[in-house]
Amino acid sequence: MFNQNASREKLEQVATAMKERNFEAAVVKDKKAALKFLQDLFPKQAQVMTASSTTLNEIGFTDFLNAPNAPVTSVHGLISQENDESKRHRLRKQAIMAEYFLASPNAVTEDGIIVAVDATGSRVGAMPYAAEHLVLVVGAQKIVSNLDEAMRRIREYVFPKEDQRALQAYGAHSSFGKWVILEREVVPGRIIVVLVEESLGF
Repeated sequence: MFNQNASREKLEQVATAMKERNFEAAVVKDKKAALKFLQDLFPKQAQVMTASSTTLNEIGFTDFLNAPNAPVTSVHGLISQENDESKRHRLRKQAIMAEYFLASPNAVTEDGIIVAVDATGSRVGAMPYAAEHLVLVVGAQKIVSNLDEAMRRIREYVFPKEDQRALQAYGAHSSFGKWVILEREVVPGRIIVVLVEESLGF
C-alpha cells in the first residue's frame, strides 16, 4: 500500500500545494535528473551536510559529495576527519546549521505537508529552523493522502525497513525518537523539495 508511485500529475499537484506553503518545489523525471538538479543548485565551495539517506545514496549524490574533486565542501567529511571524540560530537551538533542540509522525508501529504522522523534527531534537527537551506529529495512512493496516512506509512512500512537497516549498519535497533512536521515556511527559498518520478529510499 505504501510503496506505490504517485503519477506525474499527482506530483505536480503536490508541488503546487508546496509552493502555496512557501516551499520551493520541482518535479524531475528520474535519479539522473535529481542529481543534476542538486549539482546545479549549489554555489561553488558551498558547505553541504547530508543526513543518513538511502535516497541520496541511490541518486548518486553521496558519491558526488565525497569525490576528491567535488565542487562543494562535505561537512560530514570534515567531521569524520576530527579524531577528538568531544570535538567531533560538537561538530555534529553544529552541522545542523549547515549552509545546505540535505535529507529525505518519510512521507509527504497530497496537500504538501512534510513528515520526517529519526531516532536521535541528527536528521530532523536541521529541518524546522537550524539549516540555512533545507533540501529534501522525495521518491514518488512517499506521497500519501493526509497526515494520518503519513503516520501509518512511517509506523507500518518505513520503520521495519529502517530498523533492519540500523541493525545491519550500527548493530542496534532504531526507534521513533524525534518527529518533525513541516507545514509552512516563512523564509522564501529556505526549503527546496525535489519530487522524483521514481521510487527512492523507503
